[in-house]
Amino acid sequence: MLGNPFGLWTLVKREMIRSLKIINQVIWPPIITTLLYVFVFGLALGSRIPNVQGVSYAQFLIPGLIMLQVIDSSYGECSSSLFQGRFMNSIQELLIAPMSALEIVAGYVLGSLARSFLIAGLITGLGIVLVHIAPSDWPLYVSVIAMVSVLFSALGLIFGLVADKFDHIAILTTFIITPLTFVGGVFTSATMLPPALRSLELFNPIFYTIDAFRRSYTGESYLDPAFSLGMIALLAAIALATILRMTAIGYKLRT
Repeated sequence: MLGNPFGLWTLVKREMIRSLKIINQVIWPPIITTLLYVFVFGLALGSRIPNVQGVSYAQFLIPGLIMLQVIDSSYGECSSSLFQGRFMNSIQELLIAPMSALEIVAGYVLGSLARSFLIAGLITGLGIVLVHIAPSDWPLYVSVIAMVSVLFSALGLIFGLVADKFDHIAILTTFIITPLTFVGGVFTSATMLPPALRSLELFNPIFYTIDAFRRSYTGESYLDPAFSLGMIALLAAIALATILRMTAIGYKLRT
């Protein structure tokens, strides 16, 4: 139960204002990066690649780029926001407020969710303008973004608590998230891979997010979207349960 909705909304609003105040770090970099990917990979190299899933390569690329930025922003901003609060000891002000662990976690996650939809919406607009593609299944589009943002926001909070130095936050991004994202279907379809590599993709959790999300655009996917959504939901539930427990016991929060 949420016993302090005002406190929850205040935390959500704080996270949203924080994102807007550092817009040059949070909002514009993903937009510029996406533009570069579209022009270099989609338009330049894409002219040499035949249609993929019934659309041009540039159009095929847009859903993967949206997921790439949603994952990166959800993890990066939640982890850095919580770590900065610990580092500057401003987290103590949050801990003495009459808020439960659920409300604290929900505040960070909902703030991240709003940021994810903003970034996804901007890139979706770019896709419509530059390569003339828009989602064909809006409920699936919204569902995948929401679930993926919750999953990686929770992971960001976990590492924001575990990290002893700011450099520790980048470990998951550098060695796990980024490699799995780039081999998870952002730039290629699973049908393009040799059979052995297709089987390995099933052990890549990010593949499920991109495969399900691309279906909201092209109407096609390698896996049944219900199965992919189930896997994302399971991972999100595990991550949320973990961060809720860590917050409830005050892991590295109370000094």
